[in-house]
Amino acid sequence: MIKLLQANCGRHQLHTVFSDFVEMAALAYANAVDMRQRPGREKRYLEIVARYTREQVSNFTGALASLTMALECAGFADVLGTAFMELELGSKWAGQFFTPYSVCQLMAGVNMVGLPEKVKAQGFVTCCDPAVGAGALPIAFAEAMYLAGHNYQHCLHVTAQDVDARAAHMAFVQLSLLHVPAVVIVGNSLSGERREVWYTPAHVMGGWSRRLNRQQKETPPAEPAARAAAPVTAPLAEPEMLGLFD
Repeated sequence: MIKLLQANCGRHQLHTVFSDFVEMAALAYANAVDMRQRPGREKRYLEIVARYTREQVSNFTGALASLTMALECAGFADVLGTAFMELELGSKWAGQFFTPYSVCQLMAGVNMVGLPEKVKAQGFVTCCDPAVGAGALPIAFAEAMYLAGHNYQHCLHVTAQDVDARAAHMAFVQLSLLHVPAVVIVGNSLSGERREVWYTPAHVMGGWSRRLNRQQKETPPAEPAARAAAPVTAPLAEPEMLGLFD
């Protein structure tokens, strides 16, 4: 994957090539299921593709195939985050350093305490990551659920956010490939700013907007202090879906 991306450098710097790669991949997966946002995102996709030759576009296709195969072989891993850090593409000015996947596995394991009871009571659990990076923590949590005998594709929903669009695109692509139901938001978790909202195919196909909204209606109002401290885990609006998934 890295070699194919490096082959597209020359007129473009590597950080631009990497950013374009993950954004195009995110656009391709999102446009397959989210019809409401498809026109604008399809236009954006064509704008990016126009910068590259036919051979370079083929390299992007090969890089995406390599990413898919890497996740197929590894099962659960932060492939894009690892590549991103190995290529030293993180912003040192923003203090950008992705948590190693092994640390995320440890954190996920700690949070498995009491999970079977929650799944039995609610039917599913939610995971909120306000600084998701490339998605290592929710991927590790999905892995922990899988190892514990739970089908994360049916009983886990992730709400992830990052101020860096490139990081959010990486997380969206990997969560999409692993079929994790998730809403990925580009925005500032501290200020509440939201610039983009991305729904993974598993979220759309599983009708998760309805499931989350139903849970919110059935949950008793929290005390003011608890409500202020609680993370927002519900998606913004129901995406307009393909007729196949209605």
